[in-house]
Amino acid sequence: MNTVIIVDSSCDLPLEFIENNDIPSLGLICHLDEEEYIDDFGKTLTYEYFYKKIREGSMPTTSQINVYRFQELFEKYVKQEKAIIYLAMSSKMSGCFSSANIAKQLVEEEFQNADITVIDTKSACIGEGLIVYNVYNMLKNGASKEEIVNWVEENKFNVHHWFIVEDLIHLKKGGRLSAVKANIGTLLKIKPVIYIDKEGGLKNVNNIRGRKKALKSLIDKFEENMIDDENQVIGISHGDCIKDALYLKEMVQERFKVKEIIINHVGPVIASHTGVGMLSLCFIGKERVM
Repeated sequence: MNTVIIVDSSCDLPLEFIENNDIPSLGLICHLDEEEYIDDFGKTLTYEYFYKKIREGSMPTTSQINVYRFQELFEKYVKQEKAIIYLAMSSKMSGCFSSANIAKQLVEEEFQNADITVIDTKSACIGEGLIVYNVYNMLKNGASKEEIVNWVEENKFNVHHWFIVEDLIHLKKGGRLSAVKANIGTLLKIKPVIYIDKEGGLKNVNNIRGRKKALKSLIDKFEENMIDDENQVIGISHGDCIKDALYLKEMVQERFKVKEIIINHVGPVIASHTGVGMLSLCFIGKERVM
């Protein structure tokens, strides 16, 4: 039985990668100025328009993929007699994992031949994207479903997500930072360094004054936690601050001989909670310790 890998839009991979590899995907929902958009990697709701609206003061919200949409897509590939792997955004950040499991049960009740595996990647953003990137290369090279599932389960806690945010307003609005801390942090130009922990949730691990120092801290975290830099494919995602993303890429390349660097915008799913100026450095390294 051939295997199909399904992803959600929170993986923030470039649209070209998704389209060139014919990757089936489901988009989370972004609510922006009383309009509802399905996030499809910047095709319908363009990054330019989304970030323009944020700069103008819009405060977007997001909602998960519902059970029906998962069920519909799972049934499509079960009817084609394909085994399914769905790589879900961290269950600590979204209900997609839960909705997908309900859909899986419904499809399995109707189709005896259904072979569906739903995996909580404990990741998001371009970190989740690195898992997708690696398993699609495995699939193209002939790996079995079992081999791919085992690889994800063995490596998902080795995916590191380190990022900084420029605007604390969105973290405050999303309940991830108190109003007092947000106001003081903005006044003092403090940049929180945020990490995705072993449970797949956000954790503020440090507060650094000044953006340049905060950018350097991302490089330091890479050095502390990387393994075999010459074979590393790393991800840099940015909240419409491409100059900073390219500067971070340059700093990485000055100190390390990484194999490849993927750069892309932070999509509406994550950016609705982090705002303009968010910058992340993601890679597969040592096991998460927090």
